Amino acid sequence: MISGSDRSPRLGDFVNAAWDRITDIGKIRAGSRRASRFGRFGPDSAICFPVAALFGERYIHIGAGSVIGPYSSLSAGVGPGDVPPRDPAVVIGSHTVIGKGSDIVGQMSVEIGDDVWTGPYVYITDANHGYEDVKVPPGKQFAPRRRVRIEDGAWLGTGVVVLPGATIGRHAVIGARAVVTGEIPAYSVAVGNPARVVRQYIEGEWRSLD
Repeated sequence: MISGSDRSPRLGDFVNAAWDRITDIGKIRAGSRRASRFGRFGPDSAICFPVAALFGERYIHIGAGSVIGPYSSLSAGVGPGDVPPRDPAVVIGSHTVIGKGSDIVGQMSVEIGDDVWTGPYVYITDANHGYEDVKVPPGKQFAPRRRVRIEDGAWLGTGVVVLPGATIGRHAVIGARAVVTGEIPAYSVAVGNPARVVRQYIEGEWRSLD
């Protein structure tokens, strides 16, 4: 007879093994029926299980060898059935890693390059709600859509927010919880809200800009 103290570790091992198996089976991989809904889903790429939300897969292109972490959302358009004005509306390059719990919302154009890495809970969007018409709730208004681009090799820390019109240059580093609203040049480090450049590689050396 197995005592309660012996049963709990064994049951825990079983539950953990079962969850590992479920999360592996539940990944969206190239060649699967779910991956076929995307405009492009490159070889060796995966969207980890569980997925928080997926809208407009037809307008989303993912390169080769990229991974989107669990509990993440990818959306092209305002919601299910919406047709973005550009195809693709969301592009994620090759060998890019998006941290768990992140949200990428492209209503016009969100471009994420190759070898981009992010921490968890990053939010990237090219559109935001408006407030100009005081008779309409802000949640029912939209400000003009503005292209977002994150160039190759950039690194975004935990909780970074990238807002409409932002550009993050090649190999730029964005500190945790920074809010990017404008242009961050290549080979620089930016922190804060709004994000400001504090270091940059200039003429062969890193220089502090504080």
